[in-house]
Amino acid sequence: MTVNPYVPILVIGAIGFGFGAISIVAAAVTGPKRYNRAKVEAYECGIEPSPQAAGGGRFPVKYFLTAMLFIVFDIEIVFLYPWAVTFDKLGLFGLVEMVIFIATVFVAYAYVWRRGGLEWD
Repeated sequence: MTVNPYVPILVIGAIGFGFGAISIVAAAVTGPKRYNRAKVEAYECGIEPSPQAAGGGRFPVKYFLTAMLFIVFDIEIVFLYPWAVTFDKLGLFGLVEMVIFIATVFVAYAYVWRRGGLEWD
């Protein structure tokens, strides 16, 4: 008798879904239900919430640029792990390709740094 190779994935998915559902139900049943004005307001680090403009207001572009920088450097790390695992098999070709890749990302990092993209004012 052979087992379908997708059965373990489905079992892990079912366990994860079940754990999430049980956790949400347990928190709703056992959690405190004392609501007051402070609990139902939006959390803003202890500062009184301020009314926002129609449409939710505008965020500075710097937040989005920082998020994009994080994604770029996070993706670099994602590419470094498989390279590190197969480093011995790739030889000199793999080393040269990774040096080119890291140099390209470093040029982008230096450009952003020189333009002041990493400063929080």
